[in-house]
Amino acid sequence: MKTKVADDLRDEILRSVAGKKFTAAIIADDDGIVVDTALAAKEARSLGLSVIHIIDEGLPVSRGDEIAKFRGSPKQLAMAEDVLIGIMAKSSGIATAARKFVKEAGARPQIVSGAWKKMPPSQKDSVRRAVASGGASFRVCRNSFVYLDKNYTKMLGGIKKSLEAVAHLNSHEKVIQLKGRHADITTETFDAVRHGANIIHIDTGEPDDVKLVVAELLRLGMREKVKVAFSGNIRLEDVEYLRTLDIDVLDIGRQIVDAPLLDMRMEVIE
Repeated sequence: MKTKVADDLRDEILRSVAGKKFTAAIIADDDGIVVDTALAAKEARSLGLSVIHIIDEGLPVSRGDEIAKFRGSPKQLAMAEDVLIGIMAKSSGIATAARKFVKEAGARPQIVSGAWKKMPPSQKDSVRRAVASGGASFRVCRNSFVYLDKNYTKMLGGIKKSLEAVAHLNSHEKVIQLKGRHADITTETFDAVRHGANIIHIDTGEPDDVKLVVAELLRLGMREKVKVAFSGNIRLEDVEYLRTLDIDVLDIGRQIVDAPLLDMRMEVIE
């Protein structure tokens, strides 16, 4: 005679303690910044757990610190382990990476991570919150702006025509991506400045291009009026040198949004 097995094996495994209540904690296994705690608390309550406490959004933790504590049935706790850590771990890793770049950069340059746009739509809000919680920005400009990337300039026929196409948007700052594809980087800078660019985004990953762009802005007497952003596979160890260059904004991509998750674990404590 076959024994009937529960549809959810957790019911079978935990049958002998199903009527009991336990307290569990989520504990940090690394130093970092924890985010999406409000989402985790909401999900914990939807599972039927009583949330005893959970730390505030964006707070730092050290290895061994308690992130959250809750109480519930054995099955609720088993489900919580599957869900709650997943809500917080990846976004906390992103926030932690952003904080490291911000700390390394100091007062200048500003750290931005615009690579959230490459993430799946369902993850974009979480990634933006994580970047901001780490002290970085997810926008290259705080004001309203129009961003003219390489594809716009290709379709519109170059830097001059691209900036002319948005010249009437007086309330928007003009940000243009330079990659040295239409001309050398110095000539592209001249064209961008002459036609109204407010921020020049050098997306080549070559620090020497920064020197060329800044030299051209100084020659034109426009360095104080035009900001310089730089990106292209920037690693944390590159920031020390890049700080010595005249850069206003560092746009960090995969090193932030593809950061390892912040390791954490759940422990039943009583």
